[in-house]
Amino acid sequence: MKKFAFVFPGQGSQSVGMLDGWADHPVVAQTVAEASEALGENVGQLIKEGPKEALALTTNTQPVMLVAGVAAWRVWQAEGGALPDAVAGHSLGEYSALVASGVLTLAQATPLVRLRAAAMQDAVPVGTGGMAAVLGMDALKVQAICAEVTAQLGGAEVVEAVNFNDPSQTVIAGSKLAVEKACEAVKAAGAKRALPLPVSAPFHSSLMKPAAEKLKAALADLSFAAPQIPVINNIDVTVQTDADAIRDALYRQAFGPVRWVECVQAIKARGVSHLVECGPGKVLMGLTKRIDADLTGAALYDPATLADVKELLA
Repeated sequence: MKKFAFVFPGQGSQSVGMLDGWADHPVVAQTVAEASEALGENVGQLIKEGPKEALALTTNTQPVMLVAGVAAWRVWQAEGGALPDAVAGHSLGEYSALVASGVLTLAQATPLVRLRAAAMQDAVPVGTGGMAAVLGMDALKVQAICAEVTAQLGGAEVVEAVNFNDPSQTVIAGSKLAVEKACEAVKAAGAKRALPLPVSAPFHSSLMKPAAEKLKAALADLSFAAPQIPVINNIDVTVQTDADAIRDALYRQAFGPVRWVECVQAIKARGVSHLVECGPGKVLMGLTKRIDADLTGAALYDPATLADVKELLA
């Protein structure tokens, strides 16, 4: 079998009915039931019926994406799929990766990501923060422009590079004014586009520090098991096995950048040739192609793609 890794998507890949492709697969039904019990609400109904606006609320998006990723992972296992050589997740997806690796149970992770989402939403009042995707510009140049804009605004307004998604796509985040100024500046400096993102908070920016402190307290109360599969984290692009080190990485990830380009490169450095996006959508597949054309990307989100992935990796 080919060497492969599983990667789990984060916010933005959700959609109403995203588990419908699995129909009544018992493993998916059990996963949804576990999450519903842990949250004390009907997660399955929210995923199946929405509405879209409810699914897009950060406090809902984070738990449902966790559930969708873990459901696909559990089906893979139930249908005889081999263990990957590594796992990773984009932002919120890192929690799905930790469940897949056995570090956290779904019952632990579901309320944890709900708390994380609520804390992030509370950290910055709606309308005062923002995010934007900068396309067609080197990440180092984007970082430099963000630093210049922050300095020009006297430090009271902040904008930072927070998601390094592919070699020419960097997401910036911070206070609304600073993000708007940075968008103007990167376009003036030659970026192809600077697109404001429809999000409710400046995720992964230093403005999320208050949220991270709430998350830190919750993480301290959870028992972590040793990972059964190497998990490459977002914040340091390293594999941690010590529980306290994993907790600390999750804490810092909340207000630090997602270094996805380096994560994919680190996965490849482990001899991996295939990356399987486990969960809804194909966002990470697209990023994989742009990060390293030698890597083969695949998606796993329903029985048909499950069969395709099995054939691809055989």
